[in-house]
Amino acid sequence: MLLVKSYTKPVLYLIGINILVKLLLAPLLELGNDEVYYWTYLLRPDWNYFDHPPMVGWMMRVFTLNGFWASEISLRLGSIVAAAISTWFIFKIGKLLSSERMGWYAAILYSASIYTGFIAGFFVLPDSPQMPFWTGALYIMGHLMLRKSDENNWGIWLLLGLVIGLAALCKVHALFLWAGFGLFILLQKRQWLSNPRLYVSALITILCLVPILYWNIQNDFITYKFHSERVTNTGIQIDSFIQEIVGEFAYQNPIVFLLIWISVLFFAMRKFRFRQNRIGIWLLCMSLPMLFLFWGIALFNPTLPHWSGPAYIPLYFLVAGWFELGKPNFFPIVFKLALALVIAILLVVTIAVKFSPVNFGSKSPEAYGEYCPTLDLSGWNKLGEQFNIMVAEDIQKGEMKAGAVLITNKWFPGGHLEFYVARPMGMPLIGIGALQDLHQFAWLNKERSPLQLGQDAYAIVPSNLPLNVVDAYGPYFKTIEKPEKLLQQRGGGVVRYFYIYQLKECKKIPSPLIH
Repeated sequence: MLLVKSYTKPVLYLIGINILVKLLLAPLLELGNDEVYYWTYLLRPDWNYFDHPPMVGWMMRVFTLNGFWASEISLRLGSIVAAAISTWFIFKIGKLLSSERMGWYAAILYSASIYTGFIAGFFVLPDSPQMPFWTGALYIMGHLMLRKSDENNWGIWLLLGLVIGLAALCKVHALFLWAGFGLFILLQKRQWLSNPRLYVSALITILCLVPILYWNIQNDFITYKFHSERVTNTGIQIDSFIQEIVGEFAYQNPIVFLLIWISVLFFAMRKFRFRQNRIGIWLLCMSLPMLFLFWGIALFNPTLPHWSGPAYIPLYFLVAGWFELGKPNFFPIVFKLALALVIAILLVVTIAVKFSPVNFGSKSPEAYGEYCPTLDLSGWNKLGEQFNIMVAEDIQKGEMKAGAVLITNKWFPGGHLEFYVARPMGMPLIGIGALQDLHQFAWLNKERSPLQLGQDAYAIVPSNLPLNVVDAYGPYFKTIEKPEKLLQQRGGGVVRYFYIYQLKECKKIPSPLIH
């Protein structure tokens, strides 16, 4: 197949099609557990949050017009725009390293990866705003590495420090960018160690971390206590390591994952090379150390595969470099298959979420629907409508006092209850439980009127998240009525139940979890 003269238009078409597909898909899928939880960041502006730095909250604040426009599209719009910007940076990096064709190939791989193209490129996650900064930092590093005139350019070094600092305000593990670049400097550019611009650049990154440090000093470093407890096991856990590798295989797209590791193997065997040896070394420095670290953690502790997701981005250029040296081909068939697989997965997931008459999890009456991922993305909007009618009827009948609140004991389903149930009704949601379960809801409690003696409350328990309501809330209320059961129906079948409890006359006020 003949090559095009310029790949700029194809990349822009790729970006435009991605944006269009995601905008069409966004209103079809209700917000997931993490997405509605990060909505709470917008509700209470702060310098940092229990789980993560503030950037994801800032992103939502911009694209929802400070919360005025709250919908699946508006919340996800920032992630969609961020993915578009990141794809453009990927193209520019490939062009810088070799040619527009390499940039085009890498942009396809970035779009075909389920992590970069969809998980971080569609859903509301801290990874979403991080991707433009991460890819932008790689682009700046490429300039410093390949253009001698940029080595003494203060502006480029200062910009690198700022961009990495902003990436760290999304997720602190962006500091791996400095770790990888530092390793490359030690291996290939030791003369830069005498360049003051390097240290000023690193200082700018550190200054960007001041809001995170300030918040944690105020809150007894609760963020790092929480995350450190997730990596405290000392015995080898083969199961968690296998889960991490299988998760990366799925998250990167099985086809993209195999292409990546075949290209790494071929590169190690000297089957292909870049025009400058330092390019390959840089790509490996920006990737493999981070991957090896997370694999090491996974040997001892359960991990999540998206943690290592950014480490695969530099390896897309290894694949692109391998294909670029082959027979000229505008759109290799294996890349088409990778994109087709993503499209097929999106179609299957959307159809399952919207129309599947069965849940894909537990069929046990005690935990009906547990572990079914489609239930995170459906049924909540309808629940809010049904609950609103129920509350009005309860007050009219005199069964519940006006001014009743909704309570939750965990951040999930607390996020869904906040966004889809309490928010539209104007009903306060109050967290009652342990800090490790409630997360940011403990801080939201400070912004809201506390539970009052004699006040009534509701508790909503989804069947896929079973809870003993008497044990959890019995100490705080005189009476807990038997629940009313609402059905979540889909495609003619019942996929989940929602149990609505009336909790009457608060007899004890829960102690605040933070001061």
